[in-house]
Amino acid sequence: MIRVLLVDDQQLVRMGLRMLFESSGDVEVVGEAGGGADAVRLVDDLIPDVVLMDLRMPGLDGVAATRRITAARPATRVLALTTFDDDENLYAVLNAGACGFLVKDTPPAELLDAVRRAADGDRAFSRSALARIVERAVTHVPAGEPPPLPITRREREVLALVGAGLSNPEIAERLSLGVTTVKTHVASVMAKTGCANRIRLAVLAVEHGLA
Repeated sequence: MIRVLLVDDQQLVRMGLRMLFESSGDVEVVGEAGGGADAVRLVDDLIPDVVLMDLRMPGLDGVAATRRITAARPATRVLALTTFDDDENLYAVLNAGACGFLVKDTPPAELLDAVRRAADGDRAFSRSALARIVERAVTHVPAGEPPPLPITRREREVLALVGAGLSNPEIAERLSLGVTTVKTHVASVMAKTGCANRIRLAVLAVEHGLA
């Protein structure tokens, strides 16, 4: 069971998230906080696996709270969930130690997938945020022909969709596969290419003209 702490200054948002997670079967909401200071305190008390963190809150904001939480408890994963999809918030919270950045209009299935991936040690981003990160990363890649990819045709299809920012459930639906099968393909591509996370996979897909 994945233990999640919800941090948002809007009670209705927290209520909706709690309903979503409690219906999942594998995610347990262990606490709620209406601000950053309460979140820092509750992480020490509850030791959640994942903190779903709003960014703009009165008092201690989400970026500062993320920095304190990740410094004190590196094993706790912090996922930013915000209305403000801009580079200022994106890179500020990533520099503070967050493992992902999602916007609040993220579909429920994609949000659940992001929490599961975060708990597994992966990173998770909304499609628009991932595109900006990849674009910035690709501009620093040396010019030249990339080496051939040692992956299968199906793995190339999965890699292309990862590069397009699709979540595992979306890839499964697009390719008519099970989510577990998609996870297996993603793990295989990571192992074969040495990519440690989905950001590197997405950059790889762009470098090879797959996305």
